[in-house]
Amino acid sequence: MDFPGLLSAVVFTQGCNFRCPYCHNPDLARPFGELRDEEEVIGFLETRVRYLDGVVISGGEPTLAEDLGEYVSRIKALGFRVKLDTNGSRPEAVESLVSRNLVDYVALDLKSSPAAYPSELAPPEESRAVLETVGLLKRLGRAHEFRCTCCSPFVDGEAVLAMAKAARGEAPLFLQEVKPTRVLNPGFMARYPDQPGPAELARFREIALPYLPCHLR
Repeated sequence: MDFPGLLSAVVFTQGCNFRCPYCHNPDLARPFGELRDEEEVIGFLETRVRYLDGVVISGGEPTLAEDLGEYVSRIKALGFRVKLDTNGSRPEAVESLVSRNLVDYVALDLKSSPAAYPSELAPPEESRAVLETVGLLKRLGRAHEFRCTCCSPFVDGEAVLAMAKAARGEAPLFLQEVKPTRVLNPGFMARYPDQPGPAELARFREIALPYLPCHLR
């Protein structure tokens, strides 16, 4: 689903329950500062109704916010299309948003083989829910995509194969390179200076293609 002219809005900044060392938005992965007032954000969006097509609900991990549904319903009431970015660890929140028709498109980040993420990425109890979210997106039929930042040592050919098999279907998988210049855990990343480049990503794409559309970003 195309979202031209999107406003990318970080509406919840309470942090993230994952700790991916390669995260290129480290400030958003940790709780920081004061939350922007809801009325201020809604007021801003009211002035952009004629100029923007949609709003991206991002983070951190936005589904950690208990009042996310109420917040998004106000955005939808203004006529915007809504895209949700999520790590998939809160399937019940994603299902609630989709079943209430509060999101039009979901982008689910896959970090490694979805059967079990390494502990450096997320606690086991947090990552086990990702497969459930993958399944419900396919079951509910809402437009969605899968994304993967190909970071060593978490992503290799075997991990890509596991992702593709889990997500198989019509929804695309987008593969992208790591941006190592500003990350959540520089010390960890320094131990893995050789990260997958374009040639390796092209190989990963060939591995995934028998199972779903796969593209490089």
